[in-house]
Amino acid sequence: MGTIKSDDQFVQLHDLIIGSSNVADFLTELSSVAASTLSDDAGAPIECGVTLRRRKRSVTIAGSSERAVILDKLEQALGEGPCLAALEVMSPMVLANVETDNRWPNYQKVLAEHGCGSVLGVPLALDEHQSAALNFFAAEPDVFAPETVHRAEAFADLASRALRLALRIADTQNLADDLRAAMASRTTIDVACGVIMAQNRCSQDEAMALLAKASSHRNQKLRDVAAGILGRVSDGGVRTHFDP
Repeated sequence: MGTIKSDDQFVQLHDLIIGSSNVADFLTELSSVAASTLSDDAGAPIECGVTLRRRKRSVTIAGSSERAVILDKLEQALGEGPCLAALEVMSPMVLANVETDNRWPNYQKVLAEHGCGSVLGVPLALDEHQSAALNFFAAEPDVFAPETVHRAEAFADLASRALRLALRIADTQNLADDLRAAMASRTTIDVACGVIMAQNRCSQDEAMALLAKASSHRNQKLRDVAAGILGRVSDGGVRTHFDP
């Protein structure tokens, strides 16, 4: 039965990838599924936040509730808590009782103020360029028993695989967008060079030199100078032949 449930969740997570327009949306849906999964297992209401760190990108935080997002952001801001500790050791970290366990005093004060009694941080296995973790919050203490932690680990394994796929798809889409933008810029510049060649009866190299000189003098990007030239000779835009 456990295998069947895991298979169903794996399909569910991949359906989320298909239905999400970006990584942030996927993380929000992922946190909701994670919260529901652990709530059913623990027999108590559990909220979930998820944090994604990518090299040279801002941190992305999502959650199954507004409170989960707030608590996740505050942990990141304070620089202490079970989720961050879980990422350091790449193993689940349980804060069984906010009132009695004082490993992260600053964050525990925040948790108590927001009515949170226990927390579970679970890392997601990605790669050396990015990291992510699930942060589970419960109102009551001692909610995260060993069997619940084990269930969270099993879910995290599925979530890691789904998130890696979502990130690869997003990176591929970003690359495609960058290539389209680059080709659009190249086309604009090439056509502007053609206009300059016709107007000045010069070679392509000479036309490019004139365009570069204008770009330098005006302190504008080459593409913007080229677009300005085309705007003066044509009311229509320039499109690459493979534009949709």
